Amino acid sequence: MSAIGDRRFVARAGWALARAHARYWLTVAPLVRRQMRRWEAHATRIPDHDLRELARGKLANERFNVEVAAMIATIGPPRHRERTVEAIVALQVMYDYLDALTEQPTADPIRDGLQYSRAFTDAVTTPAHTVDYYAYHPGSGDDAGYLADLALTARTAIRSLPAGDAIAKIIPASAARCAEAQVRIHAVPHTGIRQLEHWATEEAIGTGLQWREWLFGAMGSVVAVHALIALAADEHATREQARELDDTYLLLCVLTTVLDHVVDHEHDALTGEQSYLHLYQNQQELTRHAAIVVRQVIERARVIPNGPHHLMILSGVVAYYTSQPSAMDEFARPVTEHVRDQLRPLITPTLVTMHAWRMAKRLHNSGA
Repeated sequence: MSAIGDRRFVARAGWALARAHARYWLTVAPLVRRQMRRWEAHATRIPDHDLRELARGKLANERFNVEVAAMIATIGPPRHRERTVEAIVALQVMYDYLDALTEQPTADPIRDGLQYSRAFTDAVTTPAHTVDYYAYHPGSGDDAGYLADLALTARTAIRSLPAGDAIAKIIPASAARCAEAQVRIHAVPHTGIRQLEHWATEEAIGTGLQWREWLFGAMGSVVAVHALIALAADEHATREQARELDDTYLLLCVLTTVLDHVVDHEHDALTGEQSYLHLYQNQQELTRHAAIVVRQVIERARVIPNGPHHLMILSGVVAYYTSQPSAMDEFARPVTEHVRDQLRPLITPTLVTMHAWRMAKRLHNSGA
């Protein structure tokens, strides 16, 4: 049964979806392409061979992550959209690069990873002093200023937004939990899961979330950072609104992480990749918790500013994951169908679009 409820709210969310698509293709997509060319050119100039290949590989293979992230910029007024996109693209490019960097083998993955990831928090707040992000890197660590320039670009763009002060106390914590979750997840094969559980348990205190839900939310919180940047483009935004938005996106990111792991379940089992679905007792518990989170996000979307637009983001994320072929395998299907049901009828046009996009992509690849 759908959790969206009244038709007026569905209509408002549907209208937000239509406007967002129009704004994206007319104003945001060209800005994304320009920024991506900028960072691709920068990556080719990185002297360190290993770092250069990591940066170029991520830009080539994770481009869709950047495009999806930039959809959030459609919420802001046109006059601030360019700076909003600039900040979001820089942060998403950095996040994907750090993902590759913190996966590299090292004797002390938490120490090294946290040093790299200081660039991510420096991107949303003014650092007290210059930081050598590659202090523990085994190679030359010469990236031609790639990480530092990504951080400076995002920081400068955020400062230029009219409500930058409204998010100033919220966004550093959001970025920090995102960056540290990434580091600690990648460290598990070397250090074990106890450090991850201990960290998440401490951080979850006072949030109303169990440690595993908080962890899943933290793992996807780059989306929360993007949402806060988009909020800063609204000159009427307040600190309380920023706090409410961050809380909402922490929940939304629980769902994105769950779905990401669910649709990759069979692949992870075959390749031995680490999955955290075992934190749930069984598939039924996982399905129940996912449905609860969807309902909580929908209820929050009813009261936060631009709620229909954020509900559209939720529907888009769910459609993206649940339109993958693996979303219909024996393990994933009960979870993905139950989550979809919570969002009908709003999700239907987005699902059709996603299926069409995936089919076109398969035809293009087969033709190539």
